[in-house]
Amino acid sequence: MTEPTREPSIFSRIIAREIPATIVYETETLLAFEDIAPQAPVHVLVVPKTERYANVVELAAGNPALLAEMVTAASHIAAERADGEFRLIFNTGASAGQTVFHVHAHVLAGSLEEGTLAH
Repeated sequence: MTEPTREPSIFSRIIAREIPATIVYETETLLAFEDIAPQAPVHVLVVPKTERYANVVELAAGNPALLAEMVTAASHIAAERADGEFRLIFNTGASAGQTVFHVHAHVLAGSLEEGTLAH
């Protein structure tokens, strides 16, 4: 029996350059780009180039080195854009605001605006 095919996430489509994004950082394993609906003066998403992990809990269990690389990328982005000070947010689960089930981190700096951090 074969597994049903799953549509690529919006993040996979950005990684494949099918959907445009303002890319601010890239490695062989990660892509970081500006959020299209920023909720802080700096709002960048850091996304692994694999869809293997739906959330940060799965990533921490399955590939802690990749999680560490995401944190390092967030720090690099914040150093360039916010004097090194930032918040790093992972939404895990629909009731926590996760709408894209491809693990990703929100790098935020500056004052938060009203609203939620759904993705």
